[in-house]
Amino acid sequence: MTTTTLDVKGLSCPLPVLRANKVMKEMIAGDELEIQATDPDAPADFEVFCESTGNEMLGVDEVDGGFVIRIRKAD
Repeated sequence: MTTTTLDVKGLSCPLPVLRANKVMKEMIAGDELEIQATDPDAPADFEVFCESTGNEMLGVDEVDGGFVIRIRKAD
């Protein structure tokens, strides 16, 4: 398992999700993506993204005025 970090701070919807989707296409099942975002809608946007793609939302933490969102790539 590999963890990749994606910094999308300062970007607004839909760019964080689009960039994360692009990165996840290169990942293998079981890999994790850690997304650093400042968009206040990012947690909800990524929850919908995971529901629609089958990926697993591992958690969201508020950090320094932003969010760290963790997602595991589905099989």
